[in-house]
Amino acid sequence: MLRRTFMSIATAAAMTAGTAAFAGGHSKDIVDTAVSAGSFTTLVAAVQAAGLVETLKGEGPFTVFAPTDEAFAALPEGTVETLLKPENKDQLTAILTYHVVPGKVMSTDLSDNMMAPTVQGGDLTIMTEGGVTVNGAKVISADVMASNGVIHVIDQVILPK
Repeated sequence: MLRRTFMSIATAAAMTAGTAAFAGGHSKDIVDTAVSAGSFTTLVAAVQAAGLVETLKGEGPFTVFAPTDEAFAALPEGTVETLLKPENKDQLTAILTYHVVPGKVMSTDLSDNMMAPTVQGGDLTIMTEGGVTVNGAKVISADVMASNGVIHVIDQVILPK
């Protein structure tokens, strides 16, 4: 049901694109899809501060495990503000790229205890028993399609080791 609900939101967002060109059947890239969803303003601000917008608008494909605004709000007070400072760009970039897996990984591709190498260089552990988790963060919406990949919405910010 979560999948259908979020796909309905994504479909509605695509319908508002009007005459936008469709690539791979989807009109918006990962960044524009996140902006349209309205629940990723902190993530989008972080992607901008890290200078990753053009990368995530690139050809891809990418799989992004996208924390919601609520996930960022759950971090200790001041964490987001500190990470967004120019002097912390490297740390912010490492955290954000830890949420990105090269290639298009759909929910049907996931298996229990699966290891997924990230763009940052670390590995994510995916569990599927009792609901899908990524390093302990719950996937709350899966398979949100974009022209250059897929977004899986998660309820926590995951940090590299």
